[in-house]
Amino acid sequence: MSQNPLLSPVSSLLDYAAIRPEHIEAAIPVLISQARNAVEHAADPALPPSWEAIIDPLEDASERLWRAWSVAGHLNSVVNTPEIRNAYNACLTDITAYSTWVGLHRGLYAQYRRLHESAAFAGLSPARRRIIELAIRDFRLSGVELEGEARERYAVISDESAQAGQKFSENALDAVDHWELLISDELQLEGIPGDVLDAARAAAREGGHEGWKLTLKMPCYLPVMQHARDRALREQMYRGYATIASEQGDPRYDNSALIESLLALRAEEAGLLGYASFADMRLETRMADDPAQVLGFLRELAARARPYGERDLAELRAFAVDRLGMDTLRPWDVAFVSERLREARYAYSEEDVRKYFTEARVLDGLFDVVGRLFSVRLLPIDTPVWHEDARAFEVRDAGDRPLGTLYLDLYARQGKQSGAWVDSERARRRSAAGLNTPVVYLTCNFSRPQEGRPCLLTHDDVITLFHESGHALHALLSEVDDPGASPFASVEWDAIELPSQFMENFCWEWSVIQSLTRHVDTGETLPRALYDKMLAARNFQSGMQMLRQIEFALFDMLIHHRPGGLSIAEIMATLDDVRREVAVLFPPEWHRFPHNFSHLFAGGYGAGYYSYKWAEVLSADAYAAFEETARPAADGSRDTLDSATGRRFLREILAVGGTRPAAESFRAFRGREPSLEALLRHSGMTEEAPAL
Repeated sequence: MSQNPLLSPVSSLLDYAAIRPEHIEAAIPVLISQARNAVEHAADPALPPSWEAIIDPLEDASERLWRAWSVAGHLNSVVNTPEIRNAYNACLTDITAYSTWVGLHRGLYAQYRRLHESAAFAGLSPARRRIIELAIRDFRLSGVELEGEARERYAVISDESAQAGQKFSENALDAVDHWELLISDELQLEGIPGDVLDAARAAAREGGHEGWKLTLKMPCYLPVMQHARDRALREQMYRGYATIASEQGDPRYDNSALIESLLALRAEEAGLLGYASFADMRLETRMADDPAQVLGFLRELAARARPYGERDLAELRAFAVDRLGMDTLRPWDVAFVSERLREARYAYSEEDVRKYFTEARVLDGLFDVVGRLFSVRLLPIDTPVWHEDARAFEVRDAGDRPLGTLYLDLYARQGKQSGAWVDSERARRRSAAGLNTPVVYLTCNFSRPQEGRPCLLTHDDVITLFHESGHALHALLSEVDDPGASPFASVEWDAIELPSQFMENFCWEWSVIQSLTRHVDTGETLPRALYDKMLAARNFQSGMQMLRQIEFALFDMLIHHRPGGLSIAEIMATLDDVRREVAVLFPPEWHRFPHNFSHLFAGGYGAGYYSYKWAEVLSADAYAAFEETARPAADGSRDTLDSATGRRFLREILAVGGTRPAAESFRAFRGREPSLEALLRHSGMTEEAPAL
């Protein structure tokens, strides 16, 4: 197989269209072997303790391996055919074994310590000094100091954890892909938007059926729950979604045993390394000091949000009784009643707004925002991609120098993981061979265009796109030349959401909204009157929404802050306890939310889901700097796209990656410690009204 794309030089863009499953199975063993040889060479104590002798050759080999494995993981997430899944799984054990072997390699650990203790260490750049310090920490967390049976057991735990996480992800994907509801009576579909019905009819035809096929993928599920007037239909859809990958749904995909296994393995790993719990171990690499600090933070935020959540629910129940004749508000009614209440209170519907957010216009507006803030351009390029939905852009700076490549894959489809995320194929790296710029994937699951009509986004979709663009910009605009200090490699997990949540704020600014909207039929921008209604509704049910996120984060921290594993019954009981403490809405007994909580059990957020709220404090406070420098416009609005403040954000947050602790980067940008007040103000939870 002489033409394996995964063995091509890292400096070149990949021919994604040419990659086959067999390329993955052929390339990964070759690259692991090369990387192992590089590790053994770097571990030679006869080498001088210098960056050039030890780290550079190691980076050359590992860069090729992790680039190929990132590609395999990406394809496994976005075009999950049986062949790609099998190829990925065939290599997963070897990759896990290699990673564990490196983490346990005492010779390499000794070399990093030699570097740290050498006279040359003081002469290294701050980024390289930090890489060495973090590597020594990570070696310890990888079990390098373990002996005997504990060392052997650690390797087994690593492999079993990787396999369990992958199977959890597969079960969640398959449970969604194999669930469908065929509808033949059009009366059952009353209220559902027309383009959603068009997609459902097309899906039924593709399967050889008449009528409409409803699925649990978000572009179908959410509009049905918000708009379907048939209560029984909403209940069917709700039950399907609430029991994904559990014993209450299709038993073939039940994740119960995997959740138990993952929690037990994580607790055992932490115990081997001398930590009281997995949460204690995880927080060694975070901004937060310990689980008690995180729990205190979440509970303080819950106390501030609870009165607003209780008010939100009381209003919802009263509206359901008074206006819709519902004596009891069932869980499958919440989205429907919420949408009717919002329409009644603010005199507009999500469908009214959605017609203004055409995909092409939104992307143009997003690129304009990025250009004004950070003086960069995103230009479409013609390069092979993995699916016809995907496309590529080159990012260039004001001097027309290439900064990186961004791939977009925005539509939901079979074989694609749910949700939205950003990952990278390669990080920025400057070596003797030259500069490799970052290559980044931005993936969403929006409704695809139907019958010649453009893709229409909800305002929530637009916020999601801006959120993910913040992650992408963090990688693309990094000026860190060593991958070990790149944003995704070394920024603390509870700060990684800062740029993404920061970018969401621009979706609420009038000047930005004008650049994002063009009515699908008339071509007009969003009217100011409709924008004012959206802004008035910005914090609609924000109390309930914040409590829901705190519920997830508390549940995560509590199940991981234990010395041992838990049974699935104990896990569900913990979730019930959390709900009694902070929730205002309570789902049915058969609801199985944890079984589809991929963030925790397959996505790296175990003992880290609090990061969303932690980073939201940072991002809201960071955005307040743009509010403080905003220029007033003639129509009474403001322009927060201040280029000088944008350059400071780029210089102090994005460009520095993980070359220093995130707390130092925040202080460098804001000149002080973060404050909770901006988040509460943006969420409408202060006496002061949110800034308009």
